[in-house]
Amino acid sequence: MEQYKQDFITLMVRSNVLIFGDFMTKSGRKTPYFINTGNYKTGLQMEKLGEFYAHAIREHFGTDFNVLFGPAYKGIPLVVTSSIALQRLFQHEVAFCFNRKEVKDHGEGGNLIGKKLQDGDKIVIVEDVTTAGTSIRETIPLLNAAGYVQIQGLIVSVDRMEKGRTDKGALSELADQFSMKTCAIVTLDDIIEFLHNRSIDGKVYIDDEMLARVSEYRAQYGCTLVD
Repeated sequence: MEQYKQDFITLMVRSNVLIFGDFMTKSGRKTPYFINTGNYKTGLQMEKLGEFYAHAIREHFGTDFNVLFGPAYKGIPLVVTSSIALQRLFQHEVAFCFNRKEVKDHGEGGNLIGKKLQDGDKIVIVEDVTTAGTSIRETIPLLNAAGYVQIQGLIVSVDRMEKGRTDKGALSELADQFSMKTCAIVTLDDIIEFLHNRSIDGKVYIDDEMLARVSEYRAQYGCTLVD
């Protein structure tokens, strides 16, 4: 596993973003682990997060794009920090754009902020975690309405590797529906591989008992069809 992926998992644990226990997802699933990206709250955390996104974006998309788009609201800081990291680490200057939930009816109007999208723009969508894909299905028409743009793909922080609307995972469903690449900085498999019986700051987050609980959850909700 690449070093940046190991470092990213460590950051999630230390930032209390990746937590283990008893939780309920928005879709009503009882899960033994939860990812709350809203717990990133310091400049250092956001700086490192942008670096991890930049490494993954570079790995999966190369330089064949010129705009990062972040769906409101959590996608907004992600595109800002990722664009900064791409410039600083790889000297790849890209613009960023995001939407507001409500359409502005004064000034210039509209609901897109940042780069004014133009025909020919190549866009990578940056999101936190996608379970059902709802926000992305709302985002694609929004981008297409802004011009004749090319949506290169979607990157999220973690692929939970769960069923979406079908037995395929949510990312695979989105890839099929919109004919675009979908990827993540890390997958659930990566998290298990790195954290199982490994101590982070003196604590083991995935011991054999937690691994059994996660495996049980995956047996019920995990993807059964893969690309």
